[in-house]
Amino acid sequence: MTLETHRAQPRAGAGLPPDSVERFKAQLRGPLIQPGDPDYEEACQLYNAMIHKHPAMIARCADVADVIASVTFAREQKLPLAVRGGGHNGGGLALCDDGLVIDLSSQRGVRVDPQARTVRVAGGCVWGDVDHATHAFGLAVPSGIISTTGVAGLTLGGGLGHLSRRFGLTIDNLLAVDMVLADGRVVTANAEQHPDLFWAVRGGGGNFGVVTSFLFRAHPVDTVIAGPTLWPLDRAAEVMRWYREFLPAAPEELNGFFAFMTVPPAPPFPEALHLQKVCGVVWCYSGDPAQADALFAPVQALKPSLHGVQPMPYPMLQTAFDALYPPGHQWYWRADFVRELADEAITRHVEFAERLPSMQSTMHLYPVDGAVHRVGPDDTAFSFRDARWSEVIVGVDPSPERAEEITSWTKAYWDALHPYSAGGAYVNFMMEEGQDRVQATYRDNYARLVEVKNRYDPTNLFHINQNIRPAPVPPPQVAH
Repeated sequence: MTLETHRAQPRAGAGLPPDSVERFKAQLRGPLIQPGDPDYEEACQLYNAMIHKHPAMIARCADVADVIASVTFAREQKLPLAVRGGGHNGGGLALCDDGLVIDLSSQRGVRVDPQARTVRVAGGCVWGDVDHATHAFGLAVPSGIISTTGVAGLTLGGGLGHLSRRFGLTIDNLLAVDMVLADGRVVTANAEQHPDLFWAVRGGGGNFGVVTSFLFRAHPVDTVIAGPTLWPLDRAAEVMRWYREFLPAAPEELNGFFAFMTVPPAPPFPEALHLQKVCGVVWCYSGDPAQADALFAPVQALKPSLHGVQPMPYPMLQTAFDALYPPGHQWYWRADFVRELADEAITRHVEFAERLPSMQSTMHLYPVDGAVHRVGPDDTAFSFRDARWSEVIVGVDPSPERAEEITSWTKAYWDALHPYSAGGAYVNFMMEEGQDRVQATYRDNYARLVEVKNRYDPTNLFHINQNIRPAPVPPPQVAH
């Protein structure tokens, strides 16, 4: 069974007094998109085409005032409320059925302060917007690996990517957020103002409000030495055993995520490798170029089939996977944090790599060490600072006819490897998997997250996410 839902589309403003919808619409500077409007279907498209949802209305908010009006309307009308930034969320949590979607996609401003090395980013930006703006000043903000990913979703979940070992998670470089809360207030959260809220949004997802602006610390990253190194799949066990020792001991300027993949039949890959199943590491070295040859010498000594590492602008690396993973494919995700790659786990990995069901299906191991480990497990809501890798298994294919096949492979792969995991998962790699998985991901931080939720969103208006459920309020004591 796939995640696709087959249901009648809602009527515009279904179940609401028409005059209240018209008053709401008149408050907005941006358009209110409803079923039957020419752009409704396009506005409902998600990055993961396996999921289909039909909101009653989509408010494409032009500014913060539109967001305030939308939050207020959803609260007063008791509507399901979803928040859409880039729309990349694997579980389709950027939309909701029969409710209101706050769509931030038209808010795409980025302002760089090169002297302070800070970047102010609007809530609807994708990382390509940020990279374009910062690269002009020789700067970068640590983010993910695909430039079309939304800034908001990736940041609020933690933010793993090419620069994590050197500069930490995206949230470790977050200085402040501006938010619209469930009661309609606008607040700035940082180390001095609403520090409890600032702690919670660094890994706690979209549970606490709508972030309309992010302030990030940027770093001097311009040209990196990066690209893939590939080996035949029959050497996967050997390469994984080497990788688990090599990377944690390497300088933090070197990042590399391990992957199983099918080589795309396109440049820059040589024709002899096209459509071959391989294992590999995608590298990003942001240190002294003079040290690169010595650093990669042990990699070359393993005699890879392809060593495609070369100097490139950092945004070039960030866009390298965009064409392979465009919007509109079928996706099914499963993930775990991993503390060690045991030999038994490696054996199971190889078994499932041999059965990669489609060209885009893959497994990645993202390193979680270096600078990430220098932040305590309770310093932010992101709990798994003691992990070594974030593992993600994804079945991907353009065709809806293969949705069941890629889903089954992903689930079976995850079932086989989960016993070797640390127990929780990176929330940005999770589907809707139930409350136990959410609590396992936040561990001892979950109780504190509930306290923050009770303070800022006690009615759980923001619940279409990996939800932190507010604690029920005990009934008042009646004197007898």
